[in-house]
Amino acid sequence: MDDGPRGGAALPLRQRDAPPSVTGPRWARPPATEPAAPQQLHRGMTLIAAISLFIGTRDAWTRAMTSHPPVAAVISVCYAGILLAGVLALTTRTRRSLTRVDAGVLALAVALVLCGYWLNHAGTDEGVLTAQAATQILHGHPVYGQPWPWLFDRSSVGITKTMSGGADYTYGYPPLTALLAAPVHAVIHSTAAATLVTTGALLAGAVLLWWLLPAPWRSGATAVCLGFGFLPGYAYSGYPAVLALVLLIPVVVRWPDTGAGGRLGLPGVLQALCLGAACATQQLAWFLTPFLLVGLYAVRRGDLGPRLALGVVARYTGTAALTWAAINAYFATQDFPTWLHGLLLPLTQKAILHGQGLMGISYYFTAGSRHLDYYSYGSILLLLGLLAATLLFVRRLGPAITVLPWLSFYLATRSQDGYFLMMTPLWLAAAATVPAAAFASAWQPRVPHLTGHRAKAVLAAGLVAPAVVCATVAAASAPPLRMNVTPSFAERSGHRDITRLVVRVVNITGTRLTPHFASRLGQGASDWWTASGGPASLAPHASTTYVVTPPGGVRRAPGGSHPHFYLIAVTGTPMTITTARIPIS
Repeated sequence: MDDGPRGGAALPLRQRDAPPSVTGPRWARPPATEPAAPQQLHRGMTLIAAISLFIGTRDAWTRAMTSHPPVAAVISVCYAGILLAGVLALTTRTRRSLTRVDAGVLALAVALVLCGYWLNHAGTDEGVLTAQAATQILHGHPVYGQPWPWLFDRSSVGITKTMSGGADYTYGYPPLTALLAAPVHAVIHSTAAATLVTTGALLAGAVLLWWLLPAPWRSGATAVCLGFGFLPGYAYSGYPAVLALVLLIPVVVRWPDTGAGGRLGLPGVLQALCLGAACATQQLAWFLTPFLLVGLYAVRRGDLGPRLALGVVARYTGTAALTWAAINAYFATQDFPTWLHGLLLPLTQKAILHGQGLMGISYYFTAGSRHLDYYSYGSILLLLGLLAATLLFVRRLGPAITVLPWLSFYLATRSQDGYFLMMTPLWLAAAATVPAAAFASAWQPRVPHLTGHRAKAVLAAGLVAPAVVCATVAAASAPPLRMNVTPSFAERSGHRDITRLVVRVVNITGTRLTPHFASRLGQGASDWWTASGGPASLAPHASTTYVVTPPGGVRRAPGGSHPHFYLIAVTGTPMTITTARIPIS
């Protein structure tokens, strides 16, 4: 049977000359002007951002149903929006349409953050201190060096205890967040003035990063800034670091382009202004700054030469420094030593151990350490080693400049996860806008006799080796005290309460130590216990017996024979810790 005309001569001219695709079924004919389909990466980013909004949303809805049902209704609508966004992320056919879905996911995230703020805006110690600093500014009173112990009377407000047996009741951050909160506090006479500034800043930063990133990456900005549940929590608490993060976003996005051609231009000047303002907001920005300057010099020297590159970096640094100085000038002229002490306080206060870093070996897993200071030495040496490695190997490490500074905190005595995760949006900004190709021609100093990958690896290891040695000394050191704990109990309403501990203490070091006592159940230390019956400081190789009583006179004993209930003894100079189990069975 003949299947049709052969050779094409019998076909009509229009049908014979038409492209083959036109002769197929209608659903298989792509229009000649059809927009490009979205990349699968873009769809994935949008979907991840939508999924990230689920995290923590149920808890917010549960609280809202108890206290603010209209807010719960808004959250319920957001649930529908998240589900719809998931469908659209996988079915939208054009890039423009998927970008609209990205914008919708961002709007949902903003709505959920606003709901969360409405439910929780009282703030923690950071917000309370910032609000009080704003009050001081409004009344023309000093901000730095002023203890405000009454702010911590509420149980919801935490306090930073120090290894010397005290606590820090003063403001220890640069002043920009308090300055911005001051006019808000004139209207809202509560801690909400500070938390409103940080929450508003986070929302503005999320929108800014979304706008600055390439289209396929934009929903990543929504996820890391507003999703996953962690950064909004810091904003609700009033952390000044949130404002510093937002100011660093325009600094980090496409930072290797700064000063291209030998001129800063308006974009470069604005970036320098933002860097100076970030450094005048929170100390975390200080750690990123030298890495950025080293990287910028290397990139510019690669295409401009040493003289012009140095000029660009000098103008950039000078603009940032003048911005920082202008924001701090009023407070520095009030009382320079007190202001300087306040800015350096987080670095010098010797706060009690806390965090998820390497110091946990001495705090959680061994009986203590007599050389805790070596964790701090290791942290500083690691920061310097990483900075030197960045200078020597900028072509390899340049894309990771926004991540490298935070590695040093893993060795610090305060290594809480906030130091790592609060700047994670900057990681995304670098991943999306700072490719490895931007460092292909960057300048690297020549090291004599350094050839081959093995030699470079040995040099890099040598740069961080001193930090590793210091951390090893701290972790491997024995505790300075030997403690034997005998508790006394009282039975009250079916519970066992500890009324006092008799502690036999022996100083096994050659250094005079002044111990301060607290209990630890799990990861957190209690308020300080009162010690009596022994000397305030224990001479080298001396022994004594202390009677240690808990705050308020009693401490509820954990149920059963709890294996993780400890008495800790810490000293500030030198920094040491000794841990002994409290027997409760």
